[in-house]
Amino acid sequence: MARSRFLFLSAIVGGGALAQPAHAQAPRSLSEALQDEGVQSALAYVEASTDRTARFLAEIGAIISPSGQERDRAEAVGRRMREIGLSNVEVDGTPNAVGTIPGRSGRALVFVSTLDDLATVAENQRAVSAPPRVEGDRVVGPGTNTSLTTAAMIAAAEALVQSGLTPEHDLVFAAVAQEETGLIGMKDVYAEYRDRAVGFVDVLGEGGSISYGAIHIHWWKVVASGPGGHSLGGGLPNVNQGIGRAVDRILQIHQPEMHPDSRTVANISMLNSGAVYNHKPLTGWFSLDLRSMEARLVEEMETEVMSILEQVAEETGVTFEMEPFQLTPGGQIPGARESVLVISAEAISRHLGLEPRLSNMGSSNMNVAIGNGTSAIGISGSRGGQRGFPDEWANVPAMMRTAKHVLLLSSTVGGAQSAR
Repeated sequence: MARSRFLFLSAIVGGGALAQPAHAQAPRSLSEALQDEGVQSALAYVEASTDRTARFLAEIGAIISPSGQERDRAEAVGRRMREIGLSNVEVDGTPNAVGTIPGRSGRALVFVSTLDDLATVAENQRAVSAPPRVEGDRVVGPGTNTSLTTAAMIAAAEALVQSGLTPEHDLVFAAVAQEETGLIGMKDVYAEYRDRAVGFVDVLGEGGSISYGAIHIHWWKVVASGPGGHSLGGGLPNVNQGIGRAVDRILQIHQPEMHPDSRTVANISMLNSGAVYNHKPLTGWFSLDLRSMEARLVEEMETEVMSILEQVAEETGVTFEMEPFQLTPGGQIPGARESVLVISAEAISRHLGLEPRLSNMGSSNMNVAIGNGTSAIGISGSRGGQRGFPDEWANVPAMMRTAKHVLLLSSTVGGAQSAR
């Protein structure tokens, strides 16, 4: 019987002991920030920029940007960063677009938005006959839903510059690439700022939800190989027997049932093999989604999957390889719920008329920071609707609330205030 062979890349989750978040009070409370005339002016500037921000969203939303092909959108965002007066603007090779409002402390509060779209969004962009358009409180067209966050972040940065607010910490605004294919852009930004960051804020929406912990998510492509040939050549070995037997056993592994409170999951959603009725396929594959709040449980499931594949290979003569598709780090930072970042974001959400849901199970660019022991949050919420469909749209009022949330985090955690 053929032995199975594996391409197994282990994910290194975290760069050592998790760092404790700062528990000192923010430079200013929200109530103090709201009394600052400069902050009031900046908030008014955001409100007055609604039409301009909606038009900018329509502009960047029209740029086809599937993950790995974001260069044109990154360049458009970089140009806008320069126009509004950000410092040290750079579009790097990732490509990430990054600009800064310099502070005094030498440390940095880093805001992150996502540049790339799903492949289905790109397909819809190519298929439509007209670019996105502003229709009342909506920007309608494929490419607008995710890009809402970048447009909002830029609107907040512009208001801070125009209002003359001076931050305590550098305020870094980073529109990052390749979120959908491995968090590549975020990894580059994290490497640049990790040693001096007071925290990272993943801008995902207005703040109806706030995440401060990250779930470990490992996606694998399991490739099966065996002898092909015409049906008349004999039934076994057959790749599909190996796939079917492996899938059945993997879906019965015990960790998800034993650890529901850790959100432990093993899921298989895609299977692919064969092309015609009368031939055995040479190869096939299936997806594998393993996730948990606890890294050790993901590792346990991966070990058990390897054992299952070895057993099935012995039984069927089909060989398997596990190829990593996306390995998303996770982690929990002790005391994160009481950190300045979370408490400030929670207060800002309520000020904006939202009742935030708090979670320690985030899954986004923030995972890179948290998985390596650095404080980070994700602020999210409804951005519109129909993402991935031809009639995708973005909600303009939600976009402007997102901008205000970024501005007020800059004024509290980032210490941006009127010159004294």
